[in-house]
Amino acid sequence: MELSRRNLGKFAVATGAAAAVGTGVGTTVLSRSADAAATWKTTGTAVTALAGFDSQMKTFMQARGITGGQLAVTYKGRLVLARGYSTSTSLDVQPTSLFRIASVSKSITAAAIMKLVQDGKLSLSTPVTKILTITPPTGQTRDARWSSVTIKRLLQHLGGWDRDLTGDPNFKDATISKALNVPMELKHADVIKYMAGQTINHAPGTKVVYSNFGYVLAGRVIEKVSGMSYAAYVQQKLLTPLKIKRMALGWSIAKHTGEMPYESQYTGRTVLDNTGATVASPYGTFSMRIQDANGGWIASAPDLVRWARMFDASSSVLNSTSLNAIWAKPETGISNGWYYGLGWQVRPTSGGTGRNTWHTGSLPGTYSLLVRTSSGMSWAAIFNRRDDASGKSYADIDAAMWTAANGVQTWPTHDYFSKYFS
Repeated sequence: MELSRRNLGKFAVATGAAAAVGTGVGTTVLSRSADAAATWKTTGTAVTALAGFDSQMKTFMQARGITGGQLAVTYKGRLVLARGYSTSTSLDVQPTSLFRIASVSKSITAAAIMKLVQDGKLSLSTPVTKILTITPPTGQTRDARWSSVTIKRLLQHLGGWDRDLTGDPNFKDATISKALNVPMELKHADVIKYMAGQTINHAPGTKVVYSNFGYVLAGRVIEKVSGMSYAAYVQQKLLTPLKIKRMALGWSIAKHTGEMPYESQYTGRTVLDNTGATVASPYGTFSMRIQDANGGWIASAPDLVRWARMFDASSSVLNSTSLNAIWAKPETGISNGWYYGLGWQVRPTSGGTGRNTWHTGSLPGTYSLLVRTSSGMSWAAIFNRRDDASGKSYADIDAAMWTAANGVQTWPTHDYFSKYFS
């Protein structure tokens, strides 16, 4: 059972395939007005040997009118580049500024599940119905196939829900509010109750379809099994051991200290109440509260590459058994040499001696990319928008970063991790 064409397009950035040899993205300088060029600002330490990364970020952002971006790069476990970028005189983007990371959050939720498994508190083969109470609305019947939705299938997008057919419940706030006669802003329990009365689109385990809802359930499993809030468990068991202190769950409207403003060319109806008011797309057309376990975290790029280092063989948080489970092939859904593991997209390298792993994130006002490579490089790029009048693809940042990496003649020996983590 293969990925649908739509989901294949969402998943399959070029990481590890064409991008591994470079695509030429950014090799031609794109034109922009003198005024716009004059507003280009960078923060963090410039590294001459890695100037190609700065150049690619500048080209990418200026072509799309992105006002805020950030990049961190590691090599052999060392933080060799941490930069903030802006095309706005009013915006100060530091290497430690915070951005919504959207679906890169899924790697965090999957790791939290694996920590519970590692500690003997959970099994990946356990059906979610054995842990959570899944009760449909009065008068409706729960699909019998819920009993086949295991924790592992939630994390590998094999739960059976298909947003291409029936929509993504994480973005059906008004529909759910009306169906359950509950006010917006919705709670996780509202979304789960609504979905408990809906027919599962595919037999669980038979087709990979990207499911935010599956990760909503995974977040609630973490809470039920640990006896802690989702955020508290992640921070205590995963982030604190890595000395990551800035990451947090984001808010729908209010900003954390140091968090960047988000931009979009679109507006929409608010889902934070039942007024139907028109709001800027990043600020109320979706609920950050609902997104928590599938897309709710905020972080800096250095935080993300620090997080990515946890998945190296020398991890002090997850052991080799847990890491092998994260990278293991799913029961179905291998497509064009890559597949979705537990919270990561995975492409084994030729010869089977290594793997490139990655995840993208996208919400109104946010685009993010986190990459780990088989050759010891990793990078995180984050932006404060995902759409603009240019119509250019934001997924192109993947190939741009590979182009920069392949152009490095000699990798620096310094390590900036101690500068940003203590």
